[in-house]
Amino acid sequence: MTDANLGLGGAPVLVIGAGIMGAGIAQVAAQAGHVVLLFDARAGAAAQARDKLAATLKGLVSKGRLAANAAAQTLERIRAIDALEQGQDCALVIEAIVENLQVKRTLLAELEALVSPDCVLASNTSSLSITAMAAGLAHPQRLVGMHFFNPVPLMKLVEVVSGLHTAPEVAQAIFDLAGNWDKVPVHARSTPGFIVNRIARPYYAETLALLQERVGTPEQLDSCLRAAGFRMGPCELMDLIGHDTNFAVTQSVYEANFYDKRYVPSLVQRELVDAGWLGRKSGRGFYDHSLPAPAAPAPPPLAAPAAAALRVAGSGRIAERIAAALRSAGRDFARDDRVDWCGLEVGGARLRLTDGRPASQLGAEIAVFDLPLGAEGSALAWVPSASASAAWVDAAPQWLGLLGFAPIRLSDAPGLVVARTIAMLINEAADAVQQGVCTRAGADAAMKLGVNYPAGPFEWLGGWDAESVVGLLEALDFAYRGERYRVSPWLRQRCALNA
Repeated sequence: MTDANLGLGGAPVLVIGAGIMGAGIAQVAAQAGHVVLLFDARAGAAAQARDKLAATLKGLVSKGRLAANAAAQTLERIRAIDALEQGQDCALVIEAIVENLQVKRTLLAELEALVSPDCVLASNTSSLSITAMAAGLAHPQRLVGMHFFNPVPLMKLVEVVSGLHTAPEVAQAIFDLAGNWDKVPVHARSTPGFIVNRIARPYYAETLALLQERVGTPEQLDSCLRAAGFRMGPCELMDLIGHDTNFAVTQSVYEANFYDKRYVPSLVQRELVDAGWLGRKSGRGFYDHSLPAPAAPAPPPLAAPAAAALRVAGSGRIAERIAAALRSAGRDFARDDRVDWCGLEVGGARLRLTDGRPASQLGAEIAVFDLPLGAEGSALAWVPSASASAAWVDAAPQWLGLLGFAPIRLSDAPGLVVARTIAMLINEAADAVQQGVCTRAGADAAMKLGVNYPAGPFEWLGGWDAESVVGLLEALDFAYRGERYRVSPWLRQRCALNA
């Protein structure tokens, strides 16, 4: 079946819930040419939402983003209704009501008594089980998840979520329809968190763990991850989302996965919630939002490192980057790609890329640096070994500066910041693919379009390698002795296949 023979192409759409998400969905559907009936259980809410949409469309016209006639036609197609019965002839119903399973199931049962058996029912849920919602329906095969992202008119991603009952032709019809609405749909299986809310957990969790270990400050950790290409650091992003919301989602995913330690909530975030420091909405979270945003501190000037015998160790992208920086600085060096580490040897001291082990486990004259994903001049975490000489502690950041980085010294921790976070994002995505939640392409598209990541997890893996990712995760697993850093079977298989 296609969206055409299911009757979705151009058919009237009933949107239930006139909040931010429901109104956004109504706008997108109307702009795509559908008549949209907008309903909300709160009297007058649908009409108020339509009035707000009128102002939104007028603003788009004034900014030159939408033609005046297109805006008028869009608004004309949106009709506020005050009774569900007025939408009984629609071919598609999209509910965007409160995230409560029982409330949604009650609504769906009510809808089944109104609409035809061929009407497709879609839920905009961000976390609830589509399978659980469909249980008890007379026609459970027609229920599908259609998870939009906020703000709906701007965000391209739609997760098309199939529960155990969902008919493949229904999921494909919604997939095709989302494409016709100028969205980028990805198929997902109904499991806790779907794609985005599941794979994204390590972005928050690793920073929260590092804060609990007092490895660095929120400002330092945010700087490191912004330098890796993320638009906002984890602490900034949690402040924006709201710690109550982020903590609740983490708890939900943790409980839904039978208390898997990989998803355990953070005591650091729990304390913020208990204090009422919820982020921007309360004025304070990791940052005090009543104050002007502080200017990014300029990196301290670094002295030019003294001349020394230099050797670039290892092969691949990072070794080549080090070699290119040395050539640009006019420094002579040797190459050695037969060693099992990557970095720069300066006399008898080593500046080496993290492999997941703390610097102090690797020897005396050692400094470890984070995975460099940023452009020249970007922040990069580093730590010296506890037994490193004062001379090497002084010299290591000078060499990092010569190589094109703004070094940020942190406390010694396994995997540092970026390497640890990226490895865990890859690992979570690998498990999602292993369990049939999504495809590799779906995971990459979802993370780039749903949460604006600079790359997808499998794109990062392509620029790294499975053996290095697995090695770093195994080092983390050894350091923390728990379930959190267990390696995905999918990644182990990649290593076995040397792929």
